[in-house]
Amino acid sequence: MTLDHRLIDLLVCPLCKGKLQMQRSDDGQPRALSCNADRLAFPIRDGIPVMLEAEAEPFDPSSSPKAA
Repeated sequence: MTLDHRLIDLLVCPLCKGKLQMQRSDDGQPRALSCNADRLAFPIRDGIPVMLEAEAEPFDPSSSPKAA
């Protein structure tokens, strides 16, 4: 299942309302939307972003691979 990038452009971080960056897996598939300000990555499951704080995983923007 693919993501509609027009939708992704409209989504913001549910905590700070900041811009999100796409994180991709090694094979190029979207895996998460990350917020650098909150240092959280919201997973993408079956092509659907899960924008719940309880489902987000912490990440370090300085050590993460370049966002796409």
